Amino acid sequence: MEIDPRRLRVLHEVARRGGVMLAAEALHVTPSAVSQQLALLEREVGLALIDRSQRRAVLTPAGAVLARYAERVEEELAEARRELIRFTERLSGPVSVAAFPTAIRHLLVPALAALAERHPRVEPRVVELYGPAALRELRLGGVDVAIVEHDADRPAPMPASLVAHRLHVDEYRIVVPPGWGEAPRDVAVLADLPWVAGHPDQACGHALERLAALHGFTPRRAHVIEEFPPALALVAAGHGAAIVPSLALLETSGGEVVVTGITGVGARRLDAVTRAGRTGSRRPDPVQAVVVDALREAAVGLAERTGERGRTRRRPQD
Repeated sequence: MEIDPRRLRVLHEVARRGGVMLAAEALHVTPSAVSQQLALLEREVGLALIDRSQRRAVLTPAGAVLARYAERVEEELAEARRELIRFTERLSGPVSVAAFPTAIRHLLVPALAALAERHPRVEPRVVELYGPAALRELRLGGVDVAIVEHDADRPAPMPASLVAHRLHVDEYRIVVPPGWGEAPRDVAVLADLPWVAGHPDQACGHALERLAALHGFTPRRAHVIEEFPPALALVAAGHGAAIVPSLALLETSGGEVVVTGITGVGARRLDAVTRAGRTGSRRPDPVQAVVVDALREAAVGLAERTGERGRTRRRPQD
């Protein structure tokens, strides 16, 4: 019985993604190509691996057993690649990074410039993806590094299979429309006014909940906006106050919104997240490590631009 390990990878993707369509998307091939590889693998082993009587691809008992071995083969090959890198003089290979728009603009773009200069054979690929979807794709192997945010006072639980590397602490600011007159100096002034709120499962959404609980009011969420540019546009047009990170204010012109001096609003933390090694190592593989290092250097420059130099260190603890 000869088994082509390349076809094992296809079976592995179908098993962990839960279907041919999703596996094809992850492998960057057509669904028909996945089906063809599965059929060839079944011919090689002489057993049905996919139950085609169902509307979606379901592994047979034999397919489930072989998929477990396919996962072990993938893990061993990944470990072999990590080991072989030690014998090469220059790092090379693809690495995919998931991130949200402001992180792409202010962290990832500068990091990619440094990578291109120092490690020209590393081939980065950027995917705009964030939140639970980014972490899910990281766990499944669809991306290698994910830049995520969470409220600094409400750390997101991290699965044991993932490792977070601290990048930047981004202080929150309360902004109000310029037409509201003098900038408020106290949260109580804003208690009865409308808010342009972040989504409830986002870091800024958590920050507004915490601020309201601390000062004993229920915020009037006139608008719920996921991205910062439209949120700031609504504030500038007079539709409410908002909590935004300092990073978002780098993209506004002077006078568009009024940044209040209200303190104690908190901060969000930006992390680069990688998968833990098969042996339990908390260090990313060498190619992913240089990406994380470049992101950390970009975070130092970013802290200087936003006036938070003391909050981000050159080599922060994971």
